Amino acid sequence: MTTLEAVAPACSTQLAARVIENVVVAEGTYRLRIEAPAIARTIQPGQFLMVRATKTLDPLLGRPFALYEVDGDSIDVVYLVVGRGTSELSNRRPGDVVSVWGPLGHPFGPPPDGGVIYVAGGIGQTPFLSLARWWSGQASYGGIACPKPVTSSRLLYGVRTAGLAAGLSDFEAAGLPVELATDDGSAGHHGYVTDLLRSRLERGERPVKVIGCGPPPMLESLSKLVAEYQVSCDLSLENHMACGFGVCFSCVAKIRQADGSIDLRRVCVEGPVFPASSVVW
Repeated sequence: MTTLEAVAPACSTQLAARVIENVVVAEGTYRLRIEAPAIARTIQPGQFLMVRATKTLDPLLGRPFALYEVDGDSIDVVYLVVGRGTSELSNRRPGDVVSVWGPLGHPFGPPPDGGVIYVAGGIGQTPFLSLARWWSGQASYGGIACPKPVTSSRLLYGVRTAGLAAGLSDFEAAGLPVELATDDGSAGHHGYVTDLLRSRLERGERPVKVIGCGPPPMLESLSKLVAEYQVSCDLSLENHMACGFGVCFSCVAKIRQADGSIDLRRVCVEGPVFPASSVVW
């Protein structure tokens, strides 16, 4: 195995991938497993795939999905049905073929030296299974082994209602404790997921790193919260993407540069992972 610092993000591949499974894992939420050996060998946590469900160009655009897990020559992604593209994808059955290109984007970096708290909102938990397994030393990705496993980790996970919580058993099997927050109070904390983190910080808990993924309002609140308590935080942004490889500029985010200036960066190419302190809301 190579070290994290020695490997640059792999070049992407476009291929026709056979569907192995496409199963419901929560309300309106599916786990898609596709056979894609070339991508499975190189993809790393934090990177994503573009998937087009149909053989035609209708819908024209693929849909971006974060790596959920790698299983041999297969890749899992988890998605919520929200429009025509994901609705078409939910109809795919074992043996069907989907168009896939990836891996795309930059992965998460080396693990921090200490405890980690993952904060997810909506479908934002999807990058965290592979990352948690990687950083805990349970699995290697892209031929890269974790040089020094994190000392402790947990997932704070917020959804609108309990039925939308997906993958809880997967995270628990990976040794990642999960605390839920729901908008309607149907499970766990009645309120925002950032409330759970604030409670921990107010009690004096200081993780070495917080990792966030979810809708922009939640990530903005998270950014302000970690800044208040001076906790290092990285965000995996969920900006809308059209091409996935930086041509269309539809996914740009305002990112503060080292010299203090603000510039637009393509989430699909320069991201999707950025330091929370650099994102301008």
